[in-house]
Amino acid sequence: MRAESDFRPDPTESDADGDVVFPDDGEVEPVVWTADEAGSGERLDRLLAERVCAGVSRSRIQQWIRDGRVLVNGAVVKPNYRVAAGDAIEIAPPPPEPTDIRPEPIPLDIVYEDEDVVVVDKPRGLVVHPAPGHMSGTLVNALVYHCKDLAGVGDALRPGLVHRLDKDTSGLLVVAKNDRAYASLVAQWKARTIARRYVALVEGVVAHDVGTIDAPVGRDPRDRLRFAVTKGGKPAVTHFRVAERFRAHTMLELRLETGRTHQIRVHLKYIGHPVVGDPLYGRPGRWPIAGQALHAAELGFDHPRDGRRMTFVAPLPDDMRRLVEAMRSEF
Repeated sequence: MRAESDFRPDPTESDADGDVVFPDDGEVEPVVWTADEAGSGERLDRLLAERVCAGVSRSRIQQWIRDGRVLVNGAVVKPNYRVAAGDAIEIAPPPPEPTDIRPEPIPLDIVYEDEDVVVVDKPRGLVVHPAPGHMSGTLVNALVYHCKDLAGVGDALRPGLVHRLDKDTSGLLVVAKNDRAYASLVAQWKARTIARRYVALVEGVVAHDVGTIDAPVGRDPRDRLRFAVTKGGKPAVTHFRVAERFRAHTMLELRLETGRTHQIRVHLKYIGHPVVGDPLYGRPGRWPIAGQALHAAELGFDHPRDGRRMTFVAPLPDDMRRLVEAMRSEF
């Protein structure tokens, strides 16, 4: 099966206009600015940098646009979009990020560790890195405590991380412990040679034994907390295989070609089989699991020091195993 997107975002009405001023700190609520005749024909990124977003660089605005934080008439566009008078431009800048990471003695399930990398099995419910609202109690807080020199590796706010998992997705993550390892893993990530296999329990019985979902993923123009299959989204490809069918559910194994935010969850909702328990894209509360039944079960990469291929497997967590047993008993 191959699912292609024909999604068309609906335009939203303008609810504000005038100059936009962004504070230096705190959460920034989305605002809508209506373009006037003076801005007609201007590139979107240039117009925002010169007339709307005082003090924000054009390159930063371009990144906002690519990330779907700027919508025109409810749709994702490109930085070179030519503005028309009357366009409703919704702007939702990212919140400021924390600058200090406090080491915390949070227990870690370490699957493998050497002088270059550490592979951890993240439990469901653990946020990966600090952000507004989650300044402590994250995987990074635990890693900085465990690996004393990690703070200087890679991104200052996400030290050592080259990929992440959603809070309520469990499973394997690899973390670099030094700059050389970080550079190697980042290069492998960009080359798409880091292999990831996920296991998901989904609603409904999936008809096809194997399939590929090829549909672009971007921020949902109707709800900025969600992502969706959108015409203006980034390319996203997910391969799946049926591992087991139950009376009203299916266990899938999934492999990713790309790594978009919420990609698996969005793609499975798109084909009509949302992940069991997913609070954003499914029907939570029907099963005793805190969050989506999605687990990063396998991770493979080339070791940064000697190039040998390393593959790690993490068994299903207890809550997902109990769900599988309950679903088997439905027959």
